[in-house]
Amino acid sequence: MSPADFRSVADAIAADIAAGRLRPGERLPPQRDFAYARGIAVSTASRVYAELARRGLVTGEVGRGTYVRSEPGRVGPLQPEPPAAALDLQRTHSRLPEQEAVLSETLAALARSGAEIGFSQYGPAGTARAQAVAAGFLARADYAPDPADILFTGNGRQALAAALAALAGPGERIGCEPLTYPVVKGIAARLGITLVPVAMDAEGMCPDALLQAHRAAPLSGVYIQPTLQNPLGVTMGPARRADLARLLEGTGLTVIEDAVYSFLADAQPLASFAPDRTILIDSLSKRVMPALTVGLIAAPPHLTDRLAASVRQGAWTALGLSLAAGMHWMAGGSAAALAAAKRRDATARQVIARAALSDLRVVGDPHAYHLWLELPETWRAEAYAAAALRQGIALLPASAFAVTPGYAPNAVRLALAAPAREDLDQALRRLRRLAFAGDDQVVE
Repeated sequence: MSPADFRSVADAIAADIAAGRLRPGERLPPQRDFAYARGIAVSTASRVYAELARRGLVTGEVGRGTYVRSEPGRVGPLQPEPPAAALDLQRTHSRLPEQEAVLSETLAALARSGAEIGFSQYGPAGTARAQAVAAGFLARADYAPDPADILFTGNGRQALAAALAALAGPGERIGCEPLTYPVVKGIAARLGITLVPVAMDAEGMCPDALLQAHRAAPLSGVYIQPTLQNPLGVTMGPARRADLARLLEGTGLTVIEDAVYSFLADAQPLASFAPDRTILIDSLSKRVMPALTVGLIAAPPHLTDRLAASVRQGAWTALGLSLAAGMHWMAGGSAAALAAAKRRDATARQVIARAALSDLRVVGDPHAYHLWLELPETWRAEAYAAAALRQGIALLPASAFAVTPGYAPNAVRLALAAPAREDLDQALRRLRRLAFAGDDQVVE
């Protein structure tokens, strides 16, 4: 069989799944056994399984094998929105009572400031005043971005898209954590960029593994979340950040630092260790509110023009009203006050979650708005997520975050931010009971 014929074998398995001959949750044979039964090479069998995973028909779980997906074809670069009736443990946007007052006050202040806001459309750099306000807002000890290098987008996702597009073209490679923000997977797929998983440990991405990946085939850049990484919640310590900065300087690589969760933790930005090699991305979506937000890019001086062109070409510039609201929040203290309130709220929700799930294995930072739940051997992550949804709780299995299709640990991520605290506690206790029930004991 020629290497190209692996697709015909994948088509046959896909037909069996579509016809119900292979049912959701059914385990496929180990690749070696599959190859022997089909009379094909093991390397061809590996490509068949990878193709089925790419199509969203199967999922692999580390150490457990490959299974037909509970909902074939749904998980890919685009993640479905949680059903309206489901309790949302998918998204990490929080809604505190204080936010309603902030929104009302902001809209009133903008209305008083003059009608020009509604007729203004700015470029990626916004205005000099907006750049100065944002630079001051992002500044930390030992880190003070130049206002001239601040750019604005409609939201944080657009800032990430602009940064990825500026660093890599179609067919080029970007290193990232092996479990990463699902939206980045979708953006990379649409831009034709290949994401390369780089090993991580309890402090995040390993510099040695990054160097090895770059030497194997040159990377065009790196995307990381060094603070409260999504989905695992790990944070790089100062020594790891310094090691990574030295590697960036030595290789000439540029890193995209996703800092959207940094307001929940006290950690020096990676940009302060490697300012010439770091594109810092932030936004006001999670700090303040997603409906009226702005994305922030703090660029190295030599990349500012390229990033600005990327923002323009992608039509990702911030709207005048959103930029004005963002300036009002950053300059007036509303963003800082809400960040402090959300830090307290996230910590309280972590206490609730760890109490409700006390006899299950959870991983994550006690200051984060998300938690990683490792499932008992009686469950597979896909089946658990589907069973939870049938009980009215929407969450994401590990496969949503896995960079390599079909390769994910047996775990789910729980976003703790959205529900009321009482509802969160009840939902987590239901998830605990579900975890101990086991897949074969769930009664619909």
